[in-house]
Amino acid sequence: QVQLVESGGGLVQAGGSLRLSCAASGRTISSYAMGWFRQAPGKEREFVAAISWSGGSTLYADSVKGRFTISRDNAKNTVYLQMNSLKPEDTAVYYCATNSAGSYYTGTYFSWGRGTQVTASS
Repeated sequence: QVQLVESGGGLVQAGGSLRLSCAASGRTISSYAMGWFRQAPGKEREFVAAISWSGGSTLYADSVKGRFTISRDNAKNTVYLQMNSLKPEDTAVYYCATNSAGSYYTGTYFSWGRGTQVTASS
């Protein structure tokens, strides 16, 4: 069982930056792909970014490509999401999740954190 805790959210002005962290406990995540998702009020949860078990491959939603960077430190059992040039439409609760496979192209996300709120004001 993997427990995930997100942190680093907050209120920033449009154009600002935030760095989210996702700390895992209970089990090492070094063999799993990891993902970030977000859910805005009144909208469905959507994919933001994913990273392979080694960190060698990443995938981004078109809406965040070039502005967000996902990374991981397996020694710290932690995944990060660096968010730059934030826009009001990035406002959402951000969740990290563990994939059952080492590649984000396979497997399913089976463990989720409780989320952290990100608000980018105009």
